[in-house]
Amino acid sequence: MKEQLFEMFRSANDLSVEVIVTRLAVSAIVACFIFISYHLSHDGSIYSKKFNVTLVMLTVLTTTVMIVIGNNLAMSLGMVGALSIVRFRTAIKDSRDTMYIFWCIVAGICCGAGDYIVASIGSGFVFVLMLVFGKIRNDNRVLLIIRSVRSNEARIEALIFQHYGRNVSLRVKNTTEADVEFIYELKKKYLEKERAAGRNITEEIYEIGHISYFNIVTQNDDISS
Repeated sequence: MKEQLFEMFRSANDLSVEVIVTRLAVSAIVACFIFISYHLSHDGSIYSKKFNVTLVMLTVLTTTVMIVIGNNLAMSLGMVGALSIVRFRTAIKDSRDTMYIFWCIVAGICCGAGDYIVASIGSGFVFVLMLVFGKIRNDNRVLLIIRSVRSNEARIEALIFQHYGRNVSLRVKNTTEADVEFIYELKKKYLEKERAAGRNITEEIYEIGHISYFNIVTQNDDISS
């Protein structure tokens, strides 16, 4: 009876329990470095703790699957298909998240195959690169959204150009028979520079008269023109 139970729990690749535990332990250690890297390279509303924990689980699970697969080509292709489904059905908020998912899969495959050196050195290189480049941000951009009567169209355009010149770009201009709406985009530093100089664009816009609203919106991602 004991021999039958032992046969049931034997790995298809005849791996010992010690080897299996070692591979899973190494993958967990590598996953912790991925966890730390993701936490350091993301901040604010972009950072998702749940997604970060998922990255750790993904690394360990990939290692587990690789231990089972071994050298079985058919099962390997099945794993690639399954991981593709997970990737393309997962909502990605930040383009860097795709890289982290791929990093977890690669690290899991290396650990599952017992290639700890590649897993460690490769993850170490990626970790350093993410520390160096992960904090790079585009300058925050500001959207100036103005709605007024059409008779103020030229005055609003002249005032915006007077304040920001070539540093501002018109992204959207909506018009109706009676109203006009502008959406301008500029870097946040130019808006702050105006404020530091004591110039108040908000007050000057409203002094034109018949302004329905003037909104200032900070955004980090590009919008379609």
